[in-house]
Amino acid sequence: MTPLTINHHTHYHYSSPVELGPHRLLIRPRAGHDIRIVSSDLVITPQPVKLTWARDVYDNSVAQLYFSDESTTELDIRSDVLIEHYDDKPLDFVVEARAVKFPFLLLPSERIELWPYLIPSYLDDQAAVATWTAEFWQAERRVETYTMLDRMNRAIAEQFTYRAREEPGVQRPGKTLASRSGSCRDFATLLIESCRHLGLAARFVSGYASTEDIPAAMGATHAWTEVFLPGAGWKGFDSTGGIVTGTNHIAMAVGRDPESLPPVAGSFSSIDPQVRSELKVNVSVKRSM
Repeated sequence: MTPLTINHHTHYHYSSPVELGPHRLLIRPRAGHDIRIVSSDLVITPQPVKLTWARDVYDNSVAQLYFSDESTTELDIRSDVLIEHYDDKPLDFVVEARAVKFPFLLLPSERIELWPYLIPSYLDDQAAVATWTAEFWQAERRVETYTMLDRMNRAIAEQFTYRAREEPGVQRPGKTLASRSGSCRDFATLLIESCRHLGLAARFVSGYASTEDIPAAMGATHAWTEVFLPGAGWKGFDSTGGIVTGTNHIAMAVGRDPESLPPVAGSFSSIDPQVRSELKVNVSVKRSM
């Protein structure tokens, strides 16, 4: 068991007074057999008039914030969470015999449940993705499923250059392949699209990573891929580091596509048509004594 302290600070500054609309937060870790939330503290300024928690279609914990109509030039959100992480043996899993070798067939019931995670999101990029995945699997061949996934995951980490992009959104897989560079979200998107091209169910994970062990996670949230393997369930692959996820990774939200999983999302209005917002985010994940 590994105790971890997560400090997530988000600060917005507006150049003119604004009225805050509803906001949605996806910053609470996904508790389960592998993660236990020991304590949590959420401080928001200005204080919302109403805060509700709900589960979305992916079973993520979602906080909904509703503010008064009073104007402000700041929005400050501080989340401090202490967890216990029990996934200290990430490679200790068993894949069903039918899925040890790739390609394999999903059961009809599995295909129904996993259908959204099997459909490619970037149809225009399939030719580039097909060329890249051919380095790891060719038709009429049988390979070990985990070995193929591990090779793809490591190839992104070893052959591509990590860079923290300031531009909003996610880079298309075709552009990531062409530039051989991208952010953690871009790398995860490429691996997801590659898995789906091959017929494997894959989903996007937004979360936290230990800032003591993974430099790319320093000061910000992190992102990786989960692939469904019969018998083992959803297994995490971090293409930024080329590793399988374990106690250094804490999922806070999962979904089909990264665009639907920003940690903080909301709106504001102002009488000033030229109002500008400035965002600062700082995330720290460290082992607790």
